[in-house]
Amino acid sequence: MTQSASLPLSRVPDPRDAPVLRWAVLGPGWIAHRFVESLHRHTTQSVVAVGSRSPERARAFADEHGLDRAHGSYEAVFADDDVDIVYIATPHTEHLANALDAIAAGKHVLVEKPLAVDAAGAARIAEAAESAGVFAGEAMWTRFLPKFDVIEQVLRSGVLGPIHTVLADHGEFFTTDHRIYDPALAGGPLLDLGTYVASFAYSVLGAPETVDARSQPANDEIDGQISALLTGESGHAVLNTTILTNTPTTAVVCGRDGTLTIAGPFFMPGPFTVALRGGITLAYDEASGLQVDGLHLAAVEAARRISVGELESAVHPLADAIATLEIIDRIRDRIS
Repeated sequence: MTQSASLPLSRVPDPRDAPVLRWAVLGPGWIAHRFVESLHRHTTQSVVAVGSRSPERARAFADEHGLDRAHGSYEAVFADDDVDIVYIATPHTEHLANALDAIAAGKHVLVEKPLAVDAAGAARIAEAAESAGVFAGEAMWTRFLPKFDVIEQVLRSGVLGPIHTVLADHGEFFTTDHRIYDPALAGGPLLDLGTYVASFAYSVLGAPETVDARSQPANDEIDGQISALLTGESGHAVLNTTILTNTPTTAVVCGRDGTLTIAGPFFMPGPFTVALRGGITLAYDEASGLQVDGLHLAAVEAARRISVGELESAVHPLADAIATLEIIDRIRDRIS
């Protein structure tokens, strides 16, 4: 890409062209509702079942979304012969056990981010899936959005020159009755909102050489705000995540020859600009969207890979999910 060129086009295929899998949802919470709605609205994927430890919640979810079966246990989902792949939307602390049980039953899995609460757990999922010969993926939906495919092409083109600075923040105010305040569910911003900024920094700069971090408590049990500095051979990433206030949720990549600025919320569908040092500004114009406008893309990526016998995504490999959790582990070590 030269300074006179326009931005590249997204290479993300039409989600309706993906081979159809039979999906089950594990954990009928908020994100599971958005996921099924996204699949129904944008794809031809078939959601056939839901599983919950509460038969009543499973039945209500199935009725709302028109699903064939409501299972009153996770084990019943894993034993369902009409299920090809399980979308795991349980709390963070259950991802590892749920994924391992599904894999042991021969099911493909797409696990809501984060893949596990730490890198060691994520690596166990990856190893189990490889050994069983099934697909495993992390539903880091941002990485599958068309705009991030364009951003990747911009970064790989070298038009920004050497990257020296990455800035990213994700802050959202939550009331204390939200599950993000529950320490038993790995509460606090780091594994929820912080996963987005850590994943973004890794996608631009790779694994950092050093990590420093500071935190501000929300109460006596969990952190409310975390700021981190990741340093590498050629660049720094400055990250912030908080549940104490709403922040701009923007992301910026600053190179010697240009700056890429993603409007907030940076992790959702929406616009970005590339301002080059020569005075040229290139704009990616896209309507702002929500989870329902993008969650389906990780699912159809899984369907495409599974249809050709591949065990992970090339867009967001398991190694990337593990590397992001390694960054989070290092941040956690610095603030503990």
